[in-house]
Amino acid sequence: MTNANFIKKLISEEKRIDGRALDKFRDVSVEKGIIKTAEGSARVKIGDTEVIAGVKLKVMTPYPDSPNEGSLMVDLELIPLANPEFESGPPREAAVEMSRVIDRGIRESKTIDTEKLCIEEGEAVWCVNIDIHTVNDAGNLLDAGALAALAALEDAKLLKYDLEGKKIIRESAGSLPVVHKPIAITIVKIGNQLILDPTLEEWKALDSRITITTMENG
Repeated sequence: MTNANFIKKLISEEKRIDGRALDKFRDVSVEKGIIKTAEGSARVKIGDTEVIAGVKLKVMTPYPDSPNEGSLMVDLELIPLANPEFESGPPREAAVEMSRVIDRGIRESKTIDTEKLCIEEGEAVWCVNIDIHTVNDAGNLLDAGALAALAALEDAKLLKYDLEGKKIIRESAGSLPVVHKPIAITIVKIGNQLILDPTLEEWKALDSRITITTMENG
């Protein structure tokens, strides 16, 4: 593993191990529809960082203060297979933080028209569950996870629901009502320099960071 002091020295000289400029991303690829049993799914690669996101739908009773709106939940799992420093078991602090940041970006930008998730006001609405799994951690899991979540939502289909029989019919009822496409960008500070898309070595050497989610209109 590259020494953090070496990373900081390189960054101070506006250099990076992989030769990128400080404000450049690695190659990004997005592949949708990779999990046939999910309502929507996507694989995102940023350099060697790889994550998979899946969308599952369930029916729930709406919250009393929003009887005509569905809901959204984001869960992110950091597994030892992706990085030996991750631990098995209940979500750790890093996983909880990442899932909350991704969730807030999607929720606050009103990515989904939640009123269109209403089956019957006050009785039944759709809950959209986004599960994000890390495949390989080579740095910047946050941005990769946020992009995978968005791509999975774009890929997702609503299902039919038998209100009388209270059961889900596994037939498509059209696309999920995605109305905005927020993109999360994490900016990392190392020494006096700001960089984008940190590798794992750079992530470990950072002094501070901030994630900003931006909509199409800026």
